[in-house]
Amino acid sequence: MRKEILSMLRETGGYVSGQELCERLQVSRTAVWKVISQLKEEGYGIEAVKNRGYHLVSAPDVMTEEEIGSHLRTEKMGQSCVCFEETDSTNTRAKQLAEEGMPHGTLVCAERQTVGKGRRGKGWSSPPGEAIYMSVLLRPQILPAHASMLTLVMGLAAAQACNEILREILEDEAPAVQIKWPNDLVLKERKIAGILTELSTEVDYINHIVVGIGINVNTEQFPEEIAGTAISLYQAAGRKFSRAKLTARCMERLEACYETFLKTEDLSLLQEDYGRLLVNTGKGVRVMEPGNEYVGTALGINDRGELLVRREDGSVTAVYAGEVSVRGVYGYV
Repeated sequence: MRKEILSMLRETGGYVSGQELCERLQVSRTAVWKVISQLKEEGYGIEAVKNRGYHLVSAPDVMTEEEIGSHLRTEKMGQSCVCFEETDSTNTRAKQLAEEGMPHGTLVCAERQTVGKGRRGKGWSSPPGEAIYMSVLLRPQILPAHASMLTLVMGLAAAQACNEILREILEDEAPAVQIKWPNDLVLKERKIAGILTELSTEVDYINHIVVGIGINVNTEQFPEEIAGTAISLYQAAGRKFSRAKLTARCMERLEACYETFLKTEDLSLLQEDYGRLLVNTGKGVRVMEPGNEYVGTALGINDRGELLVRREDGSVTAVYAGEVSVRGVYGYV
């Protein structure tokens, strides 16, 4: 009922009468009053005016099932949601929940991770109250060979969501969040998000896929060792953002991109949108794969999500994300 009351208050943008809340939710006025009181105690600014009802004035920046759900407009993605004040890793928890039978689209979030995961076994800094740490459980009926493309699907969805949020605040002056192939998002050429995809498969069957993403939202200052390469939405825009709202927006964009992906089981229908946000396009890149390192110019992606790189001899190589690391020739991007 808490989520439903918050949703109704947000949808109207003004006052909602106690009677309307009671009728919509089929509960007593006392039950509504108790929930409103609880929400106020948790930091929600809710005005109560006689003969007008309740009005949501402000909300705390919290990652809870109710707060995320009150922003959510999806059919499946995020409708099942589990939030932790602290956990080891949202990817680890999502995999555990997958084994317990949680449904496709389950969203796992945390205020803080103690063992945040990055690509290639690296750690992911996860201080509390600043960023989004979330993982989504997917149960697609696709070939295991196609699973790596879901990292790119999530990257596109999250970049679109971040850009929508920025444009709502800054309009035409909003800087663009772009994609650094295959699993990072960048803003002003610094990293704002990282994606990690893990899967459980048989020879020709996927049990489940967990796609995790960390997004730097309200961080004011990063540790010295990453301050030169990391950035947050707050640093770029000069204001704080609702992490729950951005999480919900990511789920909405992911649902749309995921359904498009399933139509062909490749990126052919998303390739144009992805290409517009790909920061690597036209830039020099250094491709580092086991036993082989070379430089070239990134041309974009193909419909399998591979990065096309024109090498110095003029040949074009399709680079598979699972095998290599790609960096800019003169820096991170």
